Amino acid sequence: MPKLTETYAKKLPHSLAGTQKYWDKEIKGLVLFVGKRSKTWYFQKDVGGQTKRVLIGRYPVISSHAARQTALELALEMGRGAGKVAQVGAPSLEIAMEVYLARPKLRSDQYKHGVRAYMENQLRDWLRLPLDEISKSMVVRRHQELASKPSTANHSLRYFRSIYNHARRTHDLPECPTMAVEWYEEKPDGRVILDLMDWRRAVDFLGNPIHKVFYEFLLFTGLRKSEALTLEWKNVLDDRIHLPMTKNGRSFDLPINQVHHEILAPLKPHSRTWIFPSLKSASGHITGPEKMQWSPHTHRRTFATVALEAGIMEEIVGRLLNHTPLSITGQRYAIPSLEALAPAMQTVCSELLARQKM
Repeated sequence: MPKLTETYAKKLPHSLAGTQKYWDKEIKGLVLFVGKRSKTWYFQKDVGGQTKRVLIGRYPVISSHAARQTALELALEMGRGAGKVAQVGAPSLEIAMEVYLARPKLRSDQYKHGVRAYMENQLRDWLRLPLDEISKSMVVRRHQELASKPSTANHSLRYFRSIYNHARRTHDLPECPTMAVEWYEEKPDGRVILDLMDWRRAVDFLGNPIHKVFYEFLLFTGLRKSEALTLEWKNVLDDRIHLPMTKNGRSFDLPINQVHHEILAPLKPHSRTWIFPSLKSASGHITGPEKMQWSPHTHRRTFATVALEAGIMEEIVGRLLNHTPLSITGQRYAIPSLEALAPAMQTVCSELLARQKM
């Protein structure tokens, strides 16, 4: 019998006829049913002379790691007394997180990475706890322990709330314990680059030419840091940049012009895949550009500010930034074409260039 690892489960071919059963060699009772179209995890054990089989869930919605942990919990539950009927209670935070992150309509990979990082860094000691054992007092205490970083405190518990409420759809859980949290006020930075001539000198002083282009590109596109860092050449077209998936869970096309192509031109010889490559990074692209006195998000904020000061309507600026419109009309009906947004982008670029030469 094999060990039912993630790799093994993924490579198993679907059955041509009937259902094939694959038992795990380490966790007695864990079995993967493989049919013509699906793969499903079960836990099976003889209890009091009767075979009890409990559905764990479909693969890959339920990962191998989550299935193995669930099987161990079920084995413990069934072993507490002969003839005891197994009751599948609240999932652990880790399992609930994996199920939440496996949702097909969830946001971008960057969002998923962020959720996982917060859970593993700020709530690591809760991961194996059943959700119904995480109390209001625990949540409030953890929020207070993270008070030195209000944004981190809020994000950690809000991500936890999203996971918990998603689990409530399929489990009998009380109201989320974060109802007892008094959220910290988060004051946005709000800073912009006031002197673009000073910015120009600072960028030119950077030692790494790839990092230099990175900051130029941010300022002239208004892209988020993660969107720029993970951009590939195949998604840079003559008149647009195509982002297959963004923070708000949808694809996005940003109009570009000659200015953008001139900014990116020096990077063409460095990589056939990544716009901002790095030989030292496991991902193949830079992940931590050289720091400046202005953060990457300050560049995005400056793009928006310059656009508004140049006379571009706020709604159009929001479209260039890929913000979700607040109105129903903006969300469902009024969707400006790429050609309609291109003049606004040209105006912003012209204004940014002019302010560097004042």
